[in-house]
Amino acid sequence: MSRRFGLQATALVAVLVLGLAACGGDDDNDSEGAAPNNAPAADRGNVDGTLKIGLLMPQSGDLSAILKALVTPIDMAVKEINAAGGVNGKPVVTTQRDDGTAVNVASASLDSLLNSDKVDVILGPASSTTTLGIIDKIKTNGVAECTGSNTSAELSVEGGAAGGFYFRTAPPDSLQGPALAQLISSDNKQKVAILTRNDSYGTGFGTALKSSLESAGVTVLSNNAYDPKAADFTADVGKVAGKGADAIAVIGFGDDGGKVIKEMIAQKVGPKDVQIYTADGMQSSTFFKGVDPANPAAVEGIKGTAPAAAPAGVTHPFTAEYAKTGVDTIFSPYYYDCTIVTALAAQAAGSDDPAKIKDKVTEVTSGGEKCQTYKDCLAKLKAGTDIDYSGASGPVDFTSKHEPSNGVYDVWAYDAKGAPNNVKGADQIAIQG
Repeated sequence: MSRRFGLQATALVAVLVLGLAACGGDDDNDSEGAAPNNAPAADRGNVDGTLKIGLLMPQSGDLSAILKALVTPIDMAVKEINAAGGVNGKPVVTTQRDDGTAVNVASASLDSLLNSDKVDVILGPASSTTTLGIIDKIKTNGVAECTGSNTSAELSVEGGAAGGFYFRTAPPDSLQGPALAQLISSDNKQKVAILTRNDSYGTGFGTALKSSLESAGVTVLSNNAYDPKAADFTADVGKVAGKGADAIAVIGFGDDGGKVIKEMIAQKVGPKDVQIYTADGMQSSTFFKGVDPANPAAVEGIKGTAPAAAPAGVTHPFTAEYAKTGVDTIFSPYYYDCTIVTALAAQAAGSDDPAKIKDKVTEVTSGGEKCQTYKDCLAKLKAGTDIDYSGASGPVDFTSKHEPSNGVYDVWAYDAKGAPNNVKGADQIAIQG
């Protein structure tokens, strides 16, 4: 059973201007060619009765290591949907393009998905900073978007970001910051240094973590951000080394995070010297390769939190089926749920029009008769029954900001083989917003 901590997530994350996201490793934070925010969505010729889903995924860039964990659950969901008869009697069609973990790459790929592929729904991008860089295009073009991996508090917008076209199934970092703080304080750490990548994900997370640690009576010695595209991290690591910290929290992605840990080992503040904590962005079975490819044990002992792959109390057929794939679990149930929810919303709307889809998302996920599989939910919809989809990631109860109100987090650690495993005997951490 999971121990539900009573930690209340408060307004922890300082509002950051969108320009800060450009410092987060993306090459360009402009949505070139986008019309003003108040411009009406153009008719792209996409409303043709077939639900077309565009996958904007990290085929390259800092998050490419988790690509399979994001795409595999989507593929599984689409297979399930089509096996049940599709949406409005037609098979769902998908197209995948690279988000590059960079705004300029994602923006160009989004243009292709919108104008050439004429998709109705976007799943992704993987990173919050990338999403923030293209959010105006999402709104202007009136395309529905659901992501299972964006966690930045900057995307917590009343009525939903992108004029209500944006949804996310992953809980925001205003909840994960307190969860990681709970883990650190429960390990009796008293002096913590924080080092984050300089983008909306890293700095927002760092702010939430710092506030929560201090509320728990833990001393935060420093909270510094680094340029994830830097050629050298000596000076950045120097800001947390020699501080007398009994724990260091590093909030980054796979590529830059690996380079930071490598430098920390060189400066004698690696995982063998000081307890290191992290989060979902650095959770991957290949993470060790960026630290020491010849020695997976170099990352052994690094400990962290991540949105739960199988939240306690949730029983869903997806969990067992996904386990058979052997693919990393990071964010997997959240992307599965994004796919099923958007398909159900399109079915409920009786259309592949994104404007009609977005208006049905909250309707199919709350207040009706419970259902878990697309086949079961589809049958109820066809019978005229109001449904409440209960997903692999949990209830999927969206707030007025189009995001979960609660977060459940796994406690995991790297083993001697460089594999991220849930810590045996450790309860999941549940945070209520």
